[in-house]
Amino acid sequence: MQAKQFINLLGADFYTGVPDSQLKALCSCLMREYGIDPKHHVIAANEGNCAALAAGYHLATGKVPVVYMQNSGEGNIVNPAASLLHDDVYGIPVIFVIGWRGEPGVKDEPQHVYQGQITCQLLKDLGIEFYIVSPETSEAEIATVMNQFRELLTEGKDVAFVIRKNALTDKGTVNNPNQQKLIREDIIRTIAECSQGDPIVSTTGKASRELFEIREQRGEGHENDFLTVGSMGHASSIALGIAAQKENLTVWCIDGDGAALMHMGAMAVIGACRPANLVHIVIDNEAHETVGRMPTVSPAIQLAGIAKNCGYAYTAEIFSMAQLVRELQAARARKQLSFLQVHCGLGSRADLGRPTTSPKQNKAAFMKRLAESGYGMSGTKND
Repeated sequence: MQAKQFINLLGADFYTGVPDSQLKALCSCLMREYGIDPKHHVIAANEGNCAALAAGYHLATGKVPVVYMQNSGEGNIVNPAASLLHDDVYGIPVIFVIGWRGEPGVKDEPQHVYQGQITCQLLKDLGIEFYIVSPETSEAEIATVMNQFRELLTEGKDVAFVIRKNALTDKGTVNNPNQQKLIREDIIRTIAECSQGDPIVSTTGKASRELFEIREQRGEGHENDFLTVGSMGHASSIALGIAAQKENLTVWCIDGDGAALMHMGAMAVIGACRPANLVHIVIDNEAHETVGRMPTVSPAIQLAGIAKNCGYAYTAEIFSMAQLVRELQAARARKQLSFLQVHCGLGSRADLGRPTTSPKQNKAAFMKRLAESGYGMSGTKND
């Protein structure tokens, strides 16, 4: 089904969400229809943020909003869905559109498998009626379901469409205005070189895939890297947890702008804890690139300035490779909590692969590395 037809059948004029590869067609269509417009379409920081925005829209207009997300975002909506939207509380009607990653019987990445198994059960537990949309689903079927859903929405209940792979189509593309020159894989390769064996925690998406392949290209093992393949937005908190317990090691966190924005409160906690052995690097390409290049709000804010006000001892914005090398070397020697915002262009290799080790294998090797004794600050061995 064409995404435009699906939108017309929903009959809403306010959409908010977090982009998803399964919903790329929907997101592309919304960007053409509305762009980013707080009256009609907002790409939010996280899915709970979306649910609250939707509630505000309904309170102001009396109309029904749409919230879109990957099914991994269901966890972020549990609280607002149960304690704000639910008809036992305020009874605020919302149409959820959920991309179904990890659908049982459909091959997917390991971080999506269990979430895929519980996607529909979570909706049942929240009392949300849902309908599964397949590539074969017709406009007439959606129209019939929407007639049924409107009765529930009138009663203040929430409903959902669960979208299977390739169920929505669109021929359009998103034009992201990012003109930055640095390439993310080159940035990560430079970080790997400058870290010199220190532990690295890398964020969800292509960053972790690129780090894995860089190690392969260099003939290195993967024991120094924790690849946060799921749990978007939490890599910096994982890094903080490690840094606090392993004060003799410098811990590097490779983050992304979309991930940092998703749970920005983590920066406040890191700044308050002030671990001297943590270097937090946000590679800022102004987009949710992995799921379709949808824009983030990073161009409108200054992440390095936010980090400074959160209590990071040192912050910097980086625009060139020479500056990156200088800042990485200085951060390694500084022994102070540091935040580096590296401005980056869009794009990745067409042949970029995925980790060939499992998450559990990654965890075991990384924990063994952390358990090794005799390492001082910045990973240099003490004699």
